[in-house]
Amino acid sequence: LMMRMEIKGVNFTEVTVHNGLGAFRAVEVEDLTKHKMDSEQFIISEKTAAMVNKANEKKKRVCAIGTTSMRAIESSVSAGRLLKPANDWTSKFIFPPFDFSIANCMVTNFHTPESTLLMRVAAFGGYDFVMEAYKIAVKEKYRFYSYGDAMLIL
Repeated sequence: LMMRMEIKGVNFTEVTVHNGLGAFRAVEVEDLTKHKMDSEQFIISEKTAAMVNKANEKKKRVCAIGTTSMRAIESSVSAGRLLKPANDWTSKFIFPPFDFSIANCMVTNFHTPESTLLMRVAAFGGYDFVMEAYKIAVKEKYRFYSYGDAMLIL
């Protein structure tokens, strides 16, 4: 998918995320504000921040590749809604409703029920839209989890 995007002229830059087990831990509370996320380290270089901010300034698409990248960039937003370079830790829990500041599209896998990853996708794509996509994915026998099929949310 990324190769196809590159052929179409999409530029890429990197975000480093040291993913932890907490990303895959099921949410076991009814009140989502009570869920405690484990921290993960992330690194956003000055080059990456500048490239992303320039794309947003020019009203281009900024596509997060993966929910952990989305979490990292949303954890490093300035008051002016710009991406800041950072070498930091985040315990941000993103679930609906959430006002995203940086990316306006996302590539993601199909995640397990009750996972923080699925909640992040639902926050970005809209709960009803994502649940309909998941129904189709199950019906069509898409592969789920980290090495499964992916979807592009515009």
